[in-house]
Amino acid sequence: MANTLYTAKAHVTGGRSEGHGLSSDGALEVDLCIPTEMGGPGGGTNPEQLFAVGYAACFEGALGVVARRAKVDAAGAAIDSEVSLSPDGHGGFLLSVRLDVALPEIADSASAVELVRAAHAVCPYSNATRGNIDVTLSANGAPVA
Repeated sequence: MANTLYTAKAHVTGGRSEGHGLSSDGALEVDLCIPTEMGGPGGGTNPEQLFAVGYAACFEGALGVVARRAKVDAAGAAIDSEVSLSPDGHGGFLLSVRLDVALPEIADSASAVELVRAAHAVCPYSNATRGNIDVTLSANGAPVA
């Protein structure tokens, strides 16, 4: 890809069941395990948790970009994210995402919804997942269509 701004690198051994992940700069180091809800031992993290944190962080960055462009105050934005893993009925698995965005500085519901819609249009995670997985958004409790 031309004009790459950044490339993250990581090394993983052992996969999701008894794995270990380390970013190339050493800033992120995690033990990986299957969650207790899936019959695993718990006690570590899993890819869905990492995806949930990554997507929410990326989306918050996109909110900041579109808020600055619109000259809107999005200070104090917070995102609760959920990434669900489900069987696809054919022996594989599917992900789905829910992002509940709180924008305490934006009282008008329509404005909050429009800002989240705009962020969804520019967020790299949103662009990567669009058309591939179900993503449900809300802004200050209102659904974003």
